Amino acid sequence: MGAQDNKETDPIDSWMEVTLIYNSALKEIGTKLEILNDEFQHVHQYNPIEHIKSRLKTSESIVKKLKKKGYESTIENMVEHVNDIAGIRVICSFTSDIYRVADMLSNQSDIKVLSIKDYIKNPKPSGYKSYHMLVTVPIFLSDRIVDAKVEIQIRTVAMDFWASLEHKIHYKFEGNAPEHIKKELEECAEMVSNLDAKMLSLNEEVHALDPTNHE
Repeated sequence: MGAQDNKETDPIDSWMEVTLIYNSALKEIGTKLEILNDEFQHVHQYNPIEHIKSRLKTSESIVKKLKKKGYESTIENMVEHVNDIAGIRVICSFTSDIYRVADMLSNQSDIKVLSIKDYIKNPKPSGYKSYHMLVTVPIFLSDRIVDAKVEIQIRTVAMDFWASLEHKIHYKFEGNAPEHIKKELEECAEMVSNLDAKMLSLNEEVHALDPTNHE
């Protein structure tokens, strides 16, 4: 094994380095998404992405998650066992855009898809819908390359609205919301699903009737 190989496998050994690497990963994925959106606008005169949110998990949240999983609070365990240190949320107009964006990202040669959880086709019992991708992207430092994990959540505006309220309720009641509130959330999730389907159908009809559309 050569010197360069050794450098490539050096562990991340400080919180400052964790912050540097995962912030860089957020920039890398964010830039890729912006370029894909711009290209789609150029080719199809349409943007599949409404907006992008990114966040780096706090050290307190990471330690709490490790403790819940039964691991010691070490940098090595953070990198190995916490998959959402770096998180990006991609908000799309329509459900069809979600899969389009996911495919475009997956097809990039330097992105490795580790896992996919499709909560759109298989919603959580609460009604939660979103498309989750866990990927790695290479970060080129001065002396080595580090493959950093990024969790990407792709959802519609309506799904994001519902998830935001569900998140607030979950923390307000520490995961034990009253049954009638859970029931109403489930009903809202059904309404969101119906709205997304109706909006997509309407958009497709408008697209089909557009005389300037030559696709």
